[in-house]
Amino acid sequence: MPDFWEHPKEAQRQMKKIKDLQAWIDGYEEVATAVDELELAWDFVKEGAMEEEEIDAMYADAIEKIEKLELRNMLRREEDKLGVVLKINSGAGGTESQDWASMLMRMYLRWCENHGYKTSIANLLEGDEAGIKSCTINVEGDFAYGYLKSENGVHRLVRVSPYNAQGKRMTSFASVFVTPLVDDTIEVKVDPALLSWDTFRSGGAGGQNVNKVESGVRLRYQFTDPYTGEFEEILIENTETRDQPKNKENAMRQLRSILYDKELQHRLQEQAKIEAGKMKIEWGSQIRSYVFDDRRVKDHRTGHQTSDVNGVMDGDLDGFIKAYLMEFAGTEETD
Repeated sequence: MPDFWEHPKEAQRQMKKIKDLQAWIDGYEEVATAVDELELAWDFVKEGAMEEEEIDAMYADAIEKIEKLELRNMLRREEDKLGVVLKINSGAGGTESQDWASMLMRMYLRWCENHGYKTSIANLLEGDEAGIKSCTINVEGDFAYGYLKSENGVHRLVRVSPYNAQGKRMTSFASVFVTPLVDDTIEVKVDPALLSWDTFRSGGAGGQNVNKVESGVRLRYQFTDPYTGEFEEILIENTETRDQPKNKENAMRQLRSILYDKELQHRLQEQAKIEAGKMKIEWGSQIRSYVFDDRRVKDHRTGHQTSDVNGVMDGDLDGFIKAYLMEFAGTEETD
């Protein structure tokens, strides 16, 4: 089509489809090559030209590539391919819970870094003494939502608190909310008449870090659920940059993501009512416990657990994500 690039949004949509298909082709070719090389290596072993340790390593590599492709095959929903708005809120409990929220923030940032995802802190509210009260992280990259949707819910920490003089074992909670980060290929209707803005000076650590101008933006959107008639005011704050127009643009993107997610949750709830055996869509459910003293992290939905607490807190979440997708992704298929 000679006029293909004259329609940027449609062109972008088509290019994304091509990119998605190419990723499947590349993944298949990678697996096929690994299997072919493994078959060839077996002949070398029989002839004494290769050690068994070498073919064991090649076998493990082939299995890893196959499982990676199988896992991606679990992510078939439209929203799975999108990025993520990941929000963490500390629970009741003051400093201990706020410290726990900051540990979770670090854990997710490390996971994203290890998987090559681009992250930006859209908003951060620091704790009174340590840690954070809340933060919002934008994660950009293919299938970020598909993988991180498993993290939605309440995360429970049990440890001997460094903030408690008696050295008591304490339990803390933090909530993680995961929303698809919409891009320009997703159509979301926003009514300008329901929007209002105000600005504020972004807080900082003092000195050069304090903004001298009101670059922080606060967006309010008067939303009425079209299905239930319930009203709520959606409030979004963005202090990501010192450029107020850029912060407004980022806040609007978050609003579109929230509205898209509300429609998505409605569709999933309707689907769950119709089809038996669907997992419950619960935003406030306790999904995972991190028990530091017993060296145990356990997911209550899948039963998957590990004793590598340090690894998990350094972002090694793949075992939990895989267990969740293998158990629940099949029950999320669209008709």
